[in-house]
Amino acid sequence: MPNVKVVNMSGENVGEIELSDAIFGVEPNEVVVHEAVKNHLANCRQGTQSSLTRAEVSGGGKKPWKQKGTGHARQGSTRAPQWTHGGVVFAPKPRSYAYVLNKKVKRLALKSVLSAKVAEGELIVVDSIKLGAIKTQDFRKFLTAVKADGKAVVITPEMDEVIIKSARNLPGVLTTTATILNVYDILNAMYLVVDKNAFAKIEEVFA
Repeated sequence: MPNVKVVNMSGENVGEIELSDAIFGVEPNEVVVHEAVKNHLANCRQGTQSSLTRAEVSGGGKKPWKQKGTGHARQGSTRAPQWTHGGVVFAPKPRSYAYVLNKKVKRLALKSVLSAKVAEGELIVVDSIKLGAIKTQDFRKFLTAVKADGKAVVITPEMDEVIIKSARNLPGVLTTTATILNVYDILNAMYLVVDKNAFAKIEEVFA
């Protein structure tokens, strides 16, 4: 089982924690992680693009010239796709790009990125993440003290409004709870800062 040192909010070493092999010690599967990221980005797409087909473009009701004898190709409307101001062939219409990924695939992808963070030394375990008041400066000092400057995902056992509001103005810093981890966010972050009390919930939900 992988062992990771535990620090306090001042960055001082206060012990070690043994992590579950089933979640933090698996061989990362790049194919599955790629599928999970692709699924996340597809589900985030708005799908609001829209163009007009030749049936929806205004005008073009009159035949531009007679069928025969002009030397031109026959034309029935000035709103056909080859004309300027004509409609679009196979025009894109609003649609949903969302699709469902197999639950086992999502779970394996999450375990893969968590294991990769441990293997690369980018998992920082804090004995308890607590702030007395909503203060962005104090939260920034905490991240600097634990050497998590840059893009970071902070995981708490439960929703903590003080932590969420203190972190929301810091660029590149995201907060989440142990039960709703996201593969894309973890992969996109440089550091994973986890409250020690969150590991029990992570193991309970994702093991």
